[in-house]
Amino acid sequence: MYLNKFKKIVIKIGSSILIDKKGKLKKTWLKEFAKDIKNLINHKKQVILVSSGAIALGCEYLGIKKSGLKVDKSQAVASIGQIVLMDFYKKIFDKNKIKISQILLTLDDTEQRRRSINARRTIDNLLLMGVVPIVNENDTTATTEIKYGDNDRLASRVAQIISADCLILLSDVDGLYTENPKKNKKTKLIKIVKNIDKNIIKYATKTESLYGSGGMKTKVEAAKICQLAGCYMIIANGKYLNPIKKISLKKNCTWFLPRISKLDARKQWIIGSVAPKGEVIIDQGAISAIGSGKSLLPAGVIKVKGNFEKGDHILVKNKNNIECARGLSSFSATEIEKIKGSHSSKIKNILGYSSREEIIHKDDLVEV
Repeated sequence: MYLNKFKKIVIKIGSSILIDKKGKLKKTWLKEFAKDIKNLINHKKQVILVSSGAIALGCEYLGIKKSGLKVDKSQAVASIGQIVLMDFYKKIFDKNKIKISQILLTLDDTEQRRRSINARRTIDNLLLMGVVPIVNENDTTATTEIKYGDNDRLASRVAQIISADCLILLSDVDGLYTENPKKNKKTKLIKIVKNIDKNIIKYATKTESLYGSGGMKTKVEAAKICQLAGCYMIIANGKYLNPIKKISLKKNCTWFLPRISKLDARKQWIIGSVAPKGEVIIDQGAISAIGSGKSLLPAGVIKVKGNFEKGDHILVKNKNNIECARGLSSFSATEIEKIKGSHSSKIKNILGYSSREEIIHKDDLVEV
């Protein structure tokens, strides 16, 4: 598999790739990486970057240590570091005649439909103007409760929202191994993943890095979003100079293949949610109905978990707690608790008012 088959490519750069152990930006690496991006652009590719590094560079600028920073202080540091980060990008990319823009997103920007559409429009317009958008989480406003916490999942959500063909996660290892390669040199690199099963999840042992917040586990979670959005995903070693060129030359990376063709934009957005508000447990009859393309009705619901409202993203699971679908709930958790197991014709009598007949309408439901 080669990158030349893709038109729209998202590339995520982690802090451990961009920042050295002293907290300084790796200028030589970024200069060579800019050449990679220029080469992609010359081959008519549209490129979006998701870059970490703001907090680390903010700490370096202020002369303070990153470890032990509380949320409020790290938010302040991020606002400083973001300027430093973008200044480096601009100076280096200008030399390669690459125009850039800055986009800061919060979890709400991707989880709320209208805001995600606006984000897509902005990115699409930038790409049409020949600009490379550089995306980061808005650490200044995001709180612990409403943040991604890592740029792997943010990158996958961006890839899903803009209907990217491929997401590249630059890591500090060549890809997904059967065991942690830093601890066991005899481990094997997994070249292709078609389905994320229990073994793949087991292999994704979390690794720590000095400046990054994600490990292999978050990368596999990102791959799940991509697979269900019809998007390829690559985990590759970003520590090389010209890492994108190395993907084509060395082919030493892990490819996650899409499980389905591209869904329509609305269903892509539903399936890509990283912050579902709750879940319902359903019986086998309801599972079969969903598999046949039908809506989820109250009669098939066994149990409700979480505190969610009408219109929220929720998970649909079987009796073994295995996710089988996702969707937008037509009722609140409180309402579903009252009508679960009941025939749709009884909803009005139970609730005391007219409403929809489906817990999740088929147009708002995506099987996984």
